[in-house]
Amino acid sequence: MFFSDKLLSSKAKALQPYVAGLQPQDCGWVKLNTNENPYPPSPKVLDAIKNINISKLCLYPDGDSFALKKAIADDVDLAPENIFCGNGSDEVLALAFQAFFSGKTNIHTPDISYGFYPVWGNMYDAKLIFHPVTSNFAINPDDYVDAKGVILANPNAPTSLALELDQIEQILLRSLNGVVLVDEAYIDFANVKSAVALLKKYENLLLVRTFSKSHSLAGMRVGYAIGHPFLINALKLVRDSFNSYPLDTLAQTIAIAAIKDRGYLLKTCSQVIETRDKIILRLHELGYHVLPSQTNFILIKTQSAKELYDYLLKNKVLTRYWDKPRLSNYLRVSIGTNEDMEVFYKCVREFTTAKQTKLKSKQL
Repeated sequence: MFFSDKLLSSKAKALQPYVAGLQPQDCGWVKLNTNENPYPPSPKVLDAIKNINISKLCLYPDGDSFALKKAIADDVDLAPENIFCGNGSDEVLALAFQAFFSGKTNIHTPDISYGFYPVWGNMYDAKLIFHPVTSNFAINPDDYVDAKGVILANPNAPTSLALELDQIEQILLRSLNGVVLVDEAYIDFANVKSAVALLKKYENLLLVRTFSKSHSLAGMRVGYAIGHPFLINALKLVRDSFNSYPLDTLAQTIAIAAIKDRGYLLKTCSQVIETRDKIILRLHELGYHVLPSQTNFILIKTQSAKELYDYLLKNKVLTRYWDKPRLSNYLRVSIGTNEDMEVFYKCVREFTTAKQTKLKSKQL
């Protein structure tokens, strides 16, 4: 056979890629496995699309996404030089690994967090130190001392828990010799404060966000970083070394429209939070333990996690299950519309009732 692993570099052979959630190609699924927003983007996005000058698509886009940077800067009350834009937060995070962690040791991160962090650590030769989260899946700030870099998701995924602002500051104070990267992909669904409030105080703080979750633009792939101009320029240096035109014209135009409609953002996030809190209560009533979520997903504990996952899958309800230590008794479920969650709840109730009936029959 012509194609062989002999053609691969040693780096490629050693990679263990991130495995994303299933993306069904046929209809009829209730998709609760990839933490997408169940609601459409802002109506202003459609207006922006209608008004796009198609003739400009023959030209390269603004490589620095200045108009989008300005819109984001206005939203967080900073300057455009504090903003960096990329193709989804995953690209921004990968660039940050290259700019700040590549080839370094003593880079601290939780042992249970976003599955891409260890992949990038391996890809860019960053020696990660994984601190175990507590038995309740909480991140302990006391673990993060004298780090040469810190990578945190806040709120964390897949745990759905969040650190308070003073806890983030504790970590910053103990790790002043490295970049502290806080991935705020889910911050709009949380009742904790964003670390934006700390940016003017700590020059080593870098925040990464995405339009995929709260702005309902997962299909558009737009992400950004917020930080000191020195950090932003470092991201530009890496980006421009291989791709100086990352965000296309359509993506920039659509993202600008989305971030300017804060009223719609608050409305849809509030709806997701309301639905989330209701389903948590209903699951409690069925006897399930659910972590107190600060995100647009929940983490459910059950000894029958794999069985429940399979039962839901059989009924065309997609959730996320990991056959990994400490997570094998948990199921992660994205928050869909009220109708989506009703379908999910009915399946869980049917599964639970069947399990209880079977257990009672064995006891007789």
